[in-house]
Amino acid sequence: MRILVDTGVFSASISRRRRARFETQVGVMAGHQIFLAAGTVAELRYGALVAGWGDQRRQRLEQSIAATTVVPVSDALLTAVAELRHACRQAGHALHEPVHANDLWIAATAIHIGAPLLTADALFKGAPGLNLHR
Repeated sequence: MRILVDTGVFSASISRRRRARFETQVGVMAGHQIFLAAGTVAELRYGALVAGWGDQRRQRLEQSIAATTVVPVSDALLTAVAELRHACRQAGHALHEPVHANDLWIAATAIHIGAPLLTADALFKGAPGLNLHR
């Protein structure tokens, strides 16, 4: 089964010091085809830079990313982002707010590829058209 994994869960899956709140979601990843949104990859790389990771640790991050399918940004994805933001605005869902721009892209990517989103973040609950992995 294909699943799109959000940044927090994917980060926890490759961490040596995994936070307990992600254990359930990380366990779900096994046996699934893992997809990542382009924004997740950017967030992961940014986090590594901010944390001052060395070359070896950043290479391990790149190997983990390479073992997934990164969904490319396309015109169809751009439309999905715009449509989801509009739907969230109409529904009063927080994903339409600029502060949640990266999360909006992650959710829209899941919708775009027709895969459930694997997340531990309650922000995504109730987003129009978004299926969360149960």
